[in-house]
Amino acid sequence: MSQSIVAERYALALFELAKEQNTISNLEDELRVVKKVIVENPSFITLLASPKLSINEKKNVLKTVFSNVSTSVLHTLELLLDRHRQDEIEAVADAFMNLANKESGIALAKVYSARPLTADETNEISASFAAKVGRRSLNIENIVDSNLLGGLKIRIGNRIFDGSLRGKLDRLERTLTN
Repeated sequence: MSQSIVAERYALALFELAKEQNTISNLEDELRVVKKVIVENPSFITLLASPKLSINEKKNVLKTVFSNVSTSVLHTLELLLDRHRQDEIEAVADAFMNLANKESGIALAKVYSARPLTADETNEISASFAAKVGRRSLNIENIVDSNLLGGLKIRIGNRIFDGSLRGKLDRLERTLTN
């Protein structure tokens, strides 16, 4: 997902505040919950964008739904609502998590495999590829893709490491046809 400049600015402001207050991990957990609510309930953003509700009613909905989040997160959500940027809430959460991961030396990785990976395999992949991208460790999301036939395809940021059998066959085909 491409993040907007607006989302990155709001996330950076919230991140700097969290850094000052030493609450980065707490806010990251809270924003994961916020994102989960929004992803699982797409009509929630529609409700917040509705012209039938006043801004105060929308803020009360936010306070009710996210009653367990810190005031920093709640104020950020309210600010986004005030500026009619409720559709950026998910992107702000993603941008904040990226900043938190960067601060702690963690990179997000999508690992495509023909079968689900074991915990040991995930740890080995994290250990070997984290150094290649200059991070301490990888936060791995395993995606099972039966089209790979075997091997792995790893995406870390905008870098792709393709060691899949499908990728090797495709490269061999290109070599043979040229």
